[in-house]
Amino acid sequence: MIEPKPAIQPEQSGDPGAKPAAAKKRRFGGTTAQIRSALKFYKVMAYLTGTMLLLLCAELVARYVFGVYLFAGGTNATTGQPFGFGFADAESKAVLGGVNVSVTVLIVHGWMYVVYLISDFRLWSLMRWPFTKLILLALGGVVPLMSFIVEKKFHSEVEAELAANPQASKRY
Repeated sequence: MIEPKPAIQPEQSGDPGAKPAAAKKRRFGGTTAQIRSALKFYKVMAYLTGTMLLLLCAELVARYVFGVYLFAGGTNATTGQPFGFGFADAESKAVLGGVNVSVTVLIVHGWMYVVYLISDFRLWSLMRWPFTKLILLALGGVVPLMSFIVEKKFHSEVEAELAANPQASKRY
């Protein structure tokens, strides 16, 4: 008759051939240099996107609270005088020709956010984090001032993980 064995084997402390409990190894998706490069790219994009988001918020307040756009150049439609740089009425065509800086801020922030998402994805995939961290990284470019806070938190986390696991990034 076969003797049943317990599912969990007791550890034998006196046995010199016994292996210690297997520690979970941390693996990264790239080398330390690749991760640091992705971290630097993420940091630059976080600051640029955060700054553009603050400009976007100021532009939205100017447009919807005060009813003005920011223009550069052009001609004042009512007087015919050259228009340098400043605010003009949003409802009527107050400035002819010039550059609508308010709309430019909208477009630039939109494209910067796309590049910011690429930097998020690159860092997330190299660090092999769970999907929830990618969502947190992405929210950094949507909520005003959050990109600065999230960048600081994740920057220190990446540095700590790299320091704690120096052998994990040696892929090649």
